[in-house]
Amino acid sequence: MTESLQTTLVLGGTGRTGSLLAKSLIERGRNARTAARHGGDVPFDWDNPATHADALRGVDSLYLVTPVMRVAYADQVAAFLDLAEAVGVRHVTYLSTYGVDGAPPQIDIKAVEADLAARTTLAHSVVRPAWVMQNFADDHLPVINGTITVPTGSGTEAFVDAADIAAVAAETLLAPEIHAGAVYAPTGPQALTVGEVADIITAVTGQPVTHQDLTPEAWIGGAVAAGIVPADYAVMLRWLTSTIITGHGSTPNDDIEKVTGQKATTFREFAQRNAHVWTTTAAE
Repeated sequence: MTESLQTTLVLGGTGRTGSLLAKSLIERGRNARTAARHGGDVPFDWDNPATHADALRGVDSLYLVTPVMRVAYADQVAAFLDLAEAVGVRHVTYLSTYGVDGAPPQIDIKAVEADLAARTTLAHSVVRPAWVMQNFADDHLPVINGTITVPTGSGTEAFVDAADIAAVAAETLLAPEIHAGAVYAPTGPQALTVGEVADIITAVTGQPVTHQDLTPEAWIGGAVAAGIVPADYAVMLRWLTSTIITGHGSTPNDDIEKVTGQKATTFREFAQRNAHVWTTTAAE
């Protein structure tokens, strides 16, 4: 990397948005340093502050992804942001969550947004995406034996492609002076039920997929009992699913096109791009 270029530290740099964001920034002439517990350019562990200073060395902007599978992390993030300010970081783009204003008080999403807003030497942008389409193509909401199991009832969500989230984040980091103080809520162009998602996957792959609905407590209890999520994360899952069940899921907007100049990816386009995931799984 050329040291004269500005450098963005990408937390969650091996994750769904972080890896795409880093690639985009590099292609557009900016240094991007990926940080993760394993596989990033630099090691980074929220629970190991010794990794924080090295990750931030020479960095002027930051893609902030908070600890995963947790609800209480505001103090850890605040300490990290203190360090970021001290070493010269001047802009932070924070990956938040759609509908954060309705989050239960136990979840620190809003607290981090408030922390950023209160800092006078850090400009920031907030990205609050809808549920990510990739959930259906990885271990979050996988198709198992032709079934997607998740308690969403007949509620809809404007599922969004992680690539579109990364594209929005890239613009905020490449032109922070334009996007300082902005809050964007990337969504897909359609509000879909999970049943409609299953229908699209069926049409694209030629293999029948259905949605199995069940009670939130049965689904959450099963995830906790299986060790997939920690017990205190149940409040997060309960909130996320209840917003869709009650008809308050995300609704389509034009934030992606407004920020990037490109239309949001449809779920059918995403399914066509990822059909191999479901056909490979079905063949195993």
